Amino acid sequence: MHYKEVKTILSANNGINIYRGCSHGCIYCDSRSNCYNMEHDFEDIQVKKNAPELLESALRKKRKKCMIGTGAMCDPYMHIEIELDHTRKCLEIIDKYGFGLCIQTKSDRILRDLDLLKSINNKSKCVVQMTLTTYDEDLCKIIEPEVCTTKKRYQVLKILRDNEIPTVVWLGPILPLINDTEENLIGILNYCIDAKVFGIICFGMGLTLRDGNREYFYKNLDRHFPGLKQIYQKKYGYSYELKSDNNEKLLEIFHEKCEKYGITHKNDDIFKYLHTYKEASKLEQMTLF
Repeated sequence: MHYKEVKTILSANNGINIYRGCSHGCIYCDSRSNCYNMEHDFEDIQVKKNAPELLESALRKKRKKCMIGTGAMCDPYMHIEIELDHTRKCLEIIDKYGFGLCIQTKSDRILRDLDLLKSINNKSKCVVQMTLTTYDEDLCKIIEPEVCTTKKRYQVLKILRDNEIPTVVWLGPILPLINDTEENLIGILNYCIDAKVFGIICFGMGLTLRDGNREYFYKNLDRHFPGLKQIYQKKYGYSYELKSDNNEKLLEIFHEKCEKYGITHKNDDIFKYLHTYKEASKLEQMTLF
């Protein structure tokens, strides 16, 4: 872990990343890709020391309220967050200035900040996004080794449901010849149905590999799935997109099940929902205060 003073924190699309790098060790992570020009080891987490101050300055100046997003490039609830409270400080600022929140994580550590999530959702809108990749708990511990398992994330989704905080699930990546099975997909979908998630984002059954994350992924295939790297290399070469042979069949199941249980499954509709700020009515505000 190391600290860095940065010049800006809020992107043009109202996104923030208060850390850079990650300690969760997911074998497929796109954020390892060379195209992001990271100048330090991925596990040597860069802490943007002045992120809360910069965020407060930016939100104070904003004329129009909006949704603030975080978690797209690095998980806001890595191990170091428990001691640093960096994410919590930023959530307190978002809550203080009445902005919405769209936060993405794989960690059950987010429950520590349930009070702030509820406060933000009551004043405007808070959406928690949770990544689910595999229903098999043992497999989850291999491909996502340093973060809570899918079952624990499912428990988080249910707690958020019970606190009336809307949730969205990112389904994937689905790794060819590893978790691209009907059993895996239905297990995850049943979790989502029970947790009453608003929507499920899915870009197809497969994964993407670029220079940087490809090498790390293949190293882990050699370690945990001997012989599979050679099959991948022969089948996909240096392709960016690696689609499962079961893509069409699994997508058909995915869309049919979502349609049956009223889960939004068109990505454009979900992204529109995530970015639409909702302001509490005057009656709601009077009730709150």
